[in-house]
Amino acid sequence: MISKPNILIADSGSTKTDWILKLSSGEHFQFHSAGLNPFYQTENDVISVLKREVLPHLSGSIEQIFFYGAGCADEVTSRPITNALISGVPTAQIVEVASDMLGAARGLCGKEPGLACILGTGANNAFYDGGKIVRSVGSLGFWLGDEGSGSYLGKTLVVHFLQNELPKDLHQQFADIYPEINRLSVLDNAYKKPFPNRYFATFSSFIFDHIKHPFIEDLVSCAFGLFIEKYVLKHENPEKYPVHFTGSVAYYYQDILQKSLRNKGLMPGKILKSPLEGLLEYHL
Repeated sequence: MISKPNILIADSGSTKTDWILKLSSGEHFQFHSAGLNPFYQTENDVISVLKREVLPHLSGSIEQIFFYGAGCADEVTSRPITNALISGVPTAQIVEVASDMLGAARGLCGKEPGLACILGTGANNAFYDGGKIVRSVGSLGFWLGDEGSGSYLGKTLVVHFLQNELPKDLHQQFADIYPEINRLSVLDNAYKKPFPNRYFATFSSFIFDHIKHPFIEDLVSCAFGLFIEKYVLKHENPEKYPVHFTGSVAYYYQDILQKSLRNKGLMPGKILKSPLEGLLEYHL
């Protein structure tokens, strides 16, 4: 009988990495670490996080590692992650590092063709042929794109508040919850402090708590409609394939998202908070 390998899989963003360890015994465990992004971190930075937050969770000899992360666009950009994993887990015979978009596609679609999308703090999309990403309609990032994402929803809400466009009841509730929010504080966070996308994404909690309000429901619906028009509908024959999503925004607002897809003549597919379980099935 051929023994099954111990497999370690990661889905990483800039702030958090989700890990799943599949043991040859059949058991699997999930844990989290700080985000690992080669755009912001050196190989030594990554090794430090691995030693402090990942290696203590590992047991047995890890033979295979599959890492999917933001900033891992190609072999060159991924090198700090790849080298750190090889150094930190010397028993690994296979170390594969790829983009978070490919991870989402494999986790959502498996080995079937489909449209894979990410709606979390940011937004992304790709057409996947069952083995690789064939085409992606590139997002322009937080300031020029990311329609439908948590940062986009938060930014839109705050702009409505500052320009006195919220209904009176919502305006007062927002002001009570965020008394520190004014034009100057928002501009400071938007243009002077780092990670404005994360700042605006924090306001998505207000949106979630008030999702039954017609104004908020319409705000989310319009944002999803923009995402579909700017990204999904630009793929060839999108109506022929299921449109899958991963990410917290897609997951928590999936009823509105599914309705938005159907209104555009599209077929809703899987909507998962994380692609990890799907990735585990894919690699098994």
